Amino acid sequence: MRQWMRAGLAVCLMTAYLPAAAWAAKADSASWLDAGKLEQGAFGIVYESAAAAKTKLMVSKDGVNYTYDLAGDGEEEYFPLQLDNGTYKISILQQVTGNKYKPVHSDMLELDMQDKSDVYLHSIQNVNWHEAQTVTDKALELTKDLKTEREKAEAIYSYIASNLVYDYELAASVQTGYIPDLDQVLAVQKGICYDYASLFAAMNRSLGIPTKLLMGESKNVKEYHAWNEILIDGEWLTVDTTVDAGTGSRTFAKNAGDYKASKVY
Repeated sequence: MRQWMRAGLAVCLMTAYLPAAAWAAKADSASWLDAGKLEQGAFGIVYESAAAAKTKLMVSKDGVNYTYDLAGDGEEEYFPLQLDNGTYKISILQQVTGNKYKPVHSDMLELDMQDKSDVYLHSIQNVNWHEAQTVTDKALELTKDLKTEREKAEAIYSYIASNLVYDYELAASVQTGYIPDLDQVLAVQKGICYDYASLFAAMNRSLGIPTKLLMGESKNVKEYHAWNEILIDGEWLTVDTTVDAGTGSRTFAKNAGDYKASKVY
């Protein structure tokens, strides 16, 4: 995971430090930016890139940048506005050469949410439960006789921790831009920490339980890591299915102080 993380940051940083004049992209958002879910803290991108042209999305607020690879195939992709209320800059970037990108579109979104946990219910690019039918079906199966959100979340946690195995081959070869294919992860019953955390988030979100996917450092893992936080009874609980799958531990709520997030989705 470390090599994949560093490569992603290199692209993000080189993009962020393009000359200021380069940011004068045309704000023609009607054709590419879908703000229909803005009140719930998400937005859609519909963009078809030129043949062989790599494109990225940059979401910026108060000096913090999130960068995503875009499919660029004209199909809508959704992304979160997870940096609290305020003004966001949304930019589509096109590759010039190597890690250098130029903006081709940009616009602003103003977020003013009442319930900020709604951000963590959406089906987004890297927690794409709307397009993972077997995953949502499995979540319903695992929780069909359960009443409380805690019971449902623990059932999903136990299933993932007990059935998925770590994919060391994928961990050694994963590349920048990797996004979990959740139906595939469920089918093969293995993955890297990103897959575990995305699957846990997807299953819970599909049931209406706000769940974050976080990336960063953990005292329990040597490499860059992915885990979750889930909102239960008004409290965000830290959950790590990857670690518990490997150790055999079944401690649902971890010590939040053992984790330090650099990205939250």
